[in-house]
Amino acid sequence: MMGLETFWSQHERVWVTDLKQDTERISNSERIHWLPYQAPRDYLTLLRNVPATIRILLQERPDVVVCTGASIAINFGAVAKLLGYRFMFIESISRSSDLSISGKIVYPIADEFYVQWQQLTVKYPKALFRGTVV
Repeated sequence: MMGLETFWSQHERVWVTDLKQDTERISNSERIHWLPYQAPRDYLTLLRNVPATIRILLQERPDVVVCTGASIAINFGAVAKLLGYRFMFIESISRSSDLSISGKIVYPIADEFYVQWQQLTVKYPKALFRGTVV
């Protein structure tokens, strides 16, 4: 997301992430909701984070929910769609030949699904390639 700063800095935004060094540094300048870390395949934490996900989306009422390749995107994608919000997913640049687990799960429900490797658009026809995020 930091590579997309020229885009998101022009819009009102709220971040939802887990607390770690690289996310803590933006806490002085951005509105953030902190959630417990949700590791890939950690379905128990996913379920524990769903009530907070619902609460955050109902409180913030976003125009669009934009998620990157983290597993927390599963919660936010599913809840966003259930509540009628647009949902965009941006796959990690490290995923050059196949989607991440999170990407595979949210691919069917995403309104817009972006990949950073052109060849993925052949395997995943709904995927959009608009270049890489550096």
